[in-house]
Amino acid sequence: MMRKGTTFTRFIIEEQRRIPNTTGEFTLLLSAIVTACKEISDGVNRGQLINVLGSADTENVQGETQKKLDIISNEIMLKALEWGGHLSGMASEEMEDVYPIPARFPKGKYLVVFDPLDGSSNTEINVSIGTIFSILRCPEGITNPTEADFLQPGTQQVCAGYVLYGPATNLVLTTGQGVNGFTLDQDIGEFILTNPKLKIPTAAKEFAINMSNQRYWEPAIKRYIDELIAGDDGPREKNFNTRWIASMVAEVHRILMRGGIFLYPKDGRENVHKGRLRLLYEANPMSFIIEQAGGAASTGRGRILSVVPDSLHQRIPVIIGAKEEVERVEQYHREMDATLGEQAVPHRQMEPTT
Repeated sequence: MMRKGTTFTRFIIEEQRRIPNTTGEFTLLLSAIVTACKEISDGVNRGQLINVLGSADTENVQGETQKKLDIISNEIMLKALEWGGHLSGMASEEMEDVYPIPARFPKGKYLVVFDPLDGSSNTEINVSIGTIFSILRCPEGITNPTEADFLQPGTQQVCAGYVLYGPATNLVLTTGQGVNGFTLDQDIGEFILTNPKLKIPTAAKEFAINMSNQRYWEPAIKRYIDELIAGDDGPREKNFNTRWIASMVAEVHRILMRGGIFLYPKDGRENVHKGRLRLLYEANPMSFIIEQAGGAASTGRGRILSVVPDSLHQRIPVIIGAKEEVERVEQYHREMDATLGEQAVPHRQMEPTT
């Protein structure tokens, strides 16, 4: 019996044909990323059977305890992408410095940044986790990129995507022409287009935030969440449901499928006073996807994609989801800052274009 649906391979080739004078290099790079994610998916699915769950008893550059699958997934991405001739360099959440392409391999015109296994703390309890990636152009004339070459605002992304490892393995991708979702057919080893032209519902009725941090939040976030919790008895006059998975990939996927808002704001704790999520590996690619699906992505005080990175592992506040809800959070921050007399702009923004 023939399966129905467009394969990822066909989808990307047909998209490539729409662009004059393309070389196919970008298509081959995407194919290599997808192949790596299939291998990671297999490792996640068989984790308990092949003894790759649990702590590796090491820490990453952020001082976080690494899981065995963090290290394995990072290695899979590096080895799948280093040899193809499409990249000048890579950067990973799990590595302190830029990963240069080994001298024995040819180099290309792109850079890739990735979080090899987002939400890996959930591996032992079989909750959805994922891989996040972003593709940038390497600056003209650069063959040995340094950290500075990766510090591009999110608006410069060529492509962003994630792969969700859950009951099904889903690939979600944008190249700046909308968002498309694919599901892995395990029998044939191919991603099939199952959710074309994804759009975030405008009306939100779910929110995701770690309520245990409530005592550390800024007044603007407290005000917003208090209104949602008040439901139809409060100023919003409607009920909202709370969700929290502790996996950004799963949170964003839910928003794309049925709407809502996800918040990981900065707060009063020492390690979160500038934000918790990484700009290059998490916030930028997810913001690109969310905006392309009709949503919005903000720090609370400005557009995430306009933030100019200051380091490979910069952290940032993240509020993403239904556009009207994100704009409301921004409004509350403006009102709070005006009241406190301290218009806080914690991140360097792109200069406006003329």
